[in-house]
Amino acid sequence: TGGQMAPTSLPGQVTQTTPYGRDTSVAGYPVRICEMLSTLDGVAYAERVSVDSVPNIRKARAAIKKAFENQVNKKGFSIVEVLSSCPTNWGLTPAEALNWLRDNMIPYYPLGVYKDTTGGEK
Repeated sequence: TGGQMAPTSLPGQVTQTTPYGRDTSVAGYPVRICEMLSTLDGVAYAERVSVDSVPNIRKARAAIKKAFENQVNKKGFSIVEVLSSCPTNWGLTPAEALNWLRDNMIPYYPLGVYKDTTGGEK
């Protein structure tokens, strides 16, 4: 993205376009995509995953596969929100970026299934 503020940038998070940190009085609060979309009719599956570790990468892969299968089988709209790091634009090493994601992003954006009307396994 080039390092600009995103809808999911945390309050106070420094970006190229928010050099003093995200000011919620100006930019509003981050959008919690899964929480928002899981309340809508027509959404069959909403899950938030992370790619910060091998076990979480496996869970992310399974969630994405399930979302595609839901679409192919016309079960309804599916969304998989993926939390990932951006070490270059965050000015961190890859290891530091993964730790930052774990310490800051995951507590604000908890992982898990927010809606699943499809049954079956992931």
